[in-house]
Amino acid sequence: MSSIASRALCATVFLLGTFTTASALAHAHLKQQVPAADAQVTTTPQALTLNFSEGIEVKFSGVELTGPQQTRIPLGSVKLNEKDNTQLIVPVESALKPGEYQVDWHVVSVDGHKTQGQYHFSVK
Repeated sequence: MSSIASRALCATVFLLGTFTTASALAHAHLKQQVPAADAQVTTTPQALTLNFSEGIEVKFSGVELTGPQQTRIPLGSVKLNEKDNTQLIVPVESALKPGEYQVDWHVVSVDGHKTQGQYHFSVK
């Protein structure tokens, strides 16, 4: 009987660990961005494009762009790609001067988890 109880306990611990790990991984992580992180571009991008590991709720997501001397750069409304709910597109509304830029983003995935992050690129 002790052997059966021990196996049941091991199976329970295994299943709990599996489900806990799966829920911890259920956040939208930034997979790719344009301009790329740490890239040096020669012209102003028409938009910032951020690709995530899962679908995004655009109503609860946002992107900010900060330039040289911590100047906030005006951006258009955040939109989802009509064919891909993992891709956010944010129009850049004005020409970017040479310098370093920081992109700060926050998103809520379709399963309700919130994530945020930042990356940098520069304009030559």
